Amino acid sequence: MAHFSVAKEKVSIVPGVYQTAQYFPLLKGKNLGIVANHTSMIGRMHLVDSLKSSGFNILRVFAPEHGFRGEKGAGEKIDNSIDQRTGIPIVSLYGKHLRPDAKDLAGIDLLIFDIQDVGVRFYTYISTLQYVMEACAEFKIPLIILDRPNPNSYFIDGPVLDKKYSSFVGLQSVPVVYGLTIGEYAGMLNGEGWLRKKVKCNLQVIKIKEYYHNNKYILPIAPSPNLPDMDAVYLYPSICFFEGTSVSLGRGTTKPFRYIGFPDTLSEGFSFIPKSIPGVAVSPPYQDTLCKGMDLSGEGIKVTLERSIQLKWLIKMYADYPDKKKFFNNFFDKLAGSDQLRRQIIENKSEIEIKKTWQESIDSYMQIRKKYLLYYDFKQ
Repeated sequence: MAHFSVAKEKVSIVPGVYQTAQYFPLLKGKNLGIVANHTSMIGRMHLVDSLKSSGFNILRVFAPEHGFRGEKGAGEKIDNSIDQRTGIPIVSLYGKHLRPDAKDLAGIDLLIFDIQDVGVRFYTYISTLQYVMEACAEFKIPLIILDRPNPNSYFIDGPVLDKKYSSFVGLQSVPVVYGLTIGEYAGMLNGEGWLRKKVKCNLQVIKIKEYYHNNKYILPIAPSPNLPDMDAVYLYPSICFFEGTSVSLGRGTTKPFRYIGFPDTLSEGFSFIPKSIPGVAVSPPYQDTLCKGMDLSGEGIKVTLERSIQLKWLIKMYADYPDKKKFFNNFFDKLAGSDQLRRQIIENKSEIEIKKTWQESIDSYMQIRKKYLLYYDFKQ
């Protein structure tokens, strides 16, 4: 699979950030807040740098998981800081401070959200989006979303979250792969009354040009340190479940979300040794320990063809793991959105049997989803 390249952005699909004629007039004379990270690029320039050079007044930047310039690995602590390039204060929306407060938003007239999502429920940017929308509603600050394509937008699959299992890796009752752009998802949060206390955010979405949900959009920039190419992005909905198990998913290797394994397994000959990588994988599971398992490189494109989450690797690793009682950890049910998937695997249910139990709730979600589509939908 080809790695990300900024040069590959020259395609017919044009993200919302490029529609400057639509949103620049809305920014004149405003004190701005920008929710952004390293993916918030307009050509070869960062959105914040572009707006500042165009004369707009940016009071603060709000950074999600992985930081403003994408310099942090998953779960790494992110502190408030000052952006060295612009001198603009950066407010971290990760860790203990997930929601902007009155101090963060003081003096801001308008907030802009521009982050590349991957369309998977446990990818935390949509949780950040919800908290930002709730804060905007509370403090009566309009929000503009510069919409970007969803690279996993061509199918819907996975268990729908039970609200009893809501967490930062899943706040709403949507499937693992939910088939909406950030802009569409925001519309659903507003329209369904899913924001806290059913508040409504004053929302405007700058749409993508020439986009529809069946597009296989190649991301121009890696969305986070451990999703370095499209192979990983396509495998992510299937492989991230291993975060809730005793299996390494390749953090600390050259191929995270492609390598899976654990020490002492005899099931496969493939092996790897996770290493600590600053800014990517600090102290990864099984650091400096030989793991045996599978190399799933190249399997991502097969996922796109099947339009389906793959449970076969999870089922196989559970079957191979010597101490079944230690296979799952407390994080698994949060990722899955309930305890059902864990119980089904323990009960040796087949992938077909498991997926049948998802269908009714997926069908119900699809009826909600269609109300908020801004682009032509895929044909299932």
